[in-house]
Amino acid sequence: MLEAVKVALDPTPRQERLLESHAGGARFAYNAGLAHVKNVLKESGKPEWSYYALRRWWNANKDGLAVNADTGEPWWRENSKEAYNAGLESLADALSNWSRSRKGLRKGRRVGFPRFKSKDRATPRFAYTTGSFGLIDGDPHALRLPRIGRVHCMENIAKRVGDAKVMRMNVSRHGGRWYAGLTVERAGHPVSTPPRGGNVGIDLGVKELATLSDGTVVHNPRALDSNLKRLRRAQKDMSRKARGSNRRRKARTRVARLHARVADLRRDLLDKTTTMLARTYADISIEDLNVAGMVRNHRLARSVEDAAFAEFRRQLEYKTARTGARLHVIDRWYPSSKTCSNCGTVKAKLSLSERVYHCEKCGLVIDRDVNAAINIRVAGSAPETLNARGGSGRRTDASRRATRHPVKREPSDGVSRVRLGAGLGNEVMQVTSL
Repeated sequence: MLEAVKVALDPTPRQERLLESHAGGARFAYNAGLAHVKNVLKESGKPEWSYYALRRWWNANKDGLAVNADTGEPWWRENSKEAYNAGLESLADALSNWSRSRKGLRKGRRVGFPRFKSKDRATPRFAYTTGSFGLIDGDPHALRLPRIGRVHCMENIAKRVGDAKVMRMNVSRHGGRWYAGLTVERAGHPVSTPPRGGNVGIDLGVKELATLSDGTVVHNPRALDSNLKRLRRAQKDMSRKARGSNRRRKARTRVARLHARVADLRRDLLDKTTTMLARTYADISIEDLNVAGMVRNHRLARSVEDAAFAEFRRQLEYKTARTGARLHVIDRWYPSSKTCSNCGTVKAKLSLSERVYHCEKCGLVIDRDVNAAINIRVAGSAPETLNARGGSGRRTDASRRATRHPVKREPSDGVSRVRLGAGLGNEVMQVTSL
């Protein structure tokens, strides 16, 4: 089992200059390799852009590439070779993603051809994969970085890693602070006993971040909106500074720190909320939200992205797998907000301004989000909801009669079936006993 452990570093001024030098070396190797690939393509050739091919090319040409313009001496020896390998690895991954995207072999949006990395805009980063890097025996608050030395950490990193084996270490700078991300390998944990909190449905939203079916409400702190005024002022102040000046560099640092604060506030709430849910409830049901479609609404786009629904689900997936809880992801087309949680009547229309659900048939009056959360909990705990022809067997019309959705009459092989709540959101990560 692979896990990631991230820790903030506390380097000295000399070590900070060395960190920036290593990150610059990784960026230089990336740009040099990309220029080589583009030159070969321009000459109608077929370049080899695998990671190992790029490393062979770099080792054969580094004495002529990484050269001081004034003295003519190679400077690549000043940094660890792992920094240059990290830049070439990043380039190989970018070229592979572009090639697979062109051929339709990669999921997601179309990926463009890699571009050169700018010193001003690219995030300083590099990585260690081989050598004597990682933890230091007898020094739990420090990490060993080759060619840089012992770097102090802001917390006990040895306690967080434990007896796991460190496989890789990524070093990067965000918001003016350096971080080390350790990829560690742990032995498989024994099957955990699920929590005894029962079932719960979660309705995610913009006004309230999460509303549970038992009535618990997690308020949305609106991390971006609460800091937007200061961000605007800092960005306006930065725009007045001359490009390339020290004042502009300091202004950019202030803007970066504000963005980092927004991200930290958002991450803190998501971590605490998802941890509480994974440790409390045995079965958790959420919706498969179409976030990409929601952000097309220009009035809600900023608020939807500020809520970070995808990160909420991502954290629930791996945390429920650790605690033994089961995560159910119901169909995104299930009308959880329009359905009455008491009688099952489905409304034809329900505007966003209606915050209280009124059922015309049974007279139920309930908070809109709590009603949706109850429906999500019921849907997540429901068994198979498709008939033999792949159609819905639910009684969703006002007359409570069974509806007949499917058009094709031949038996379905089950490939295109959509389940209401039978699929586990963390089933791939579940640990099973042998």
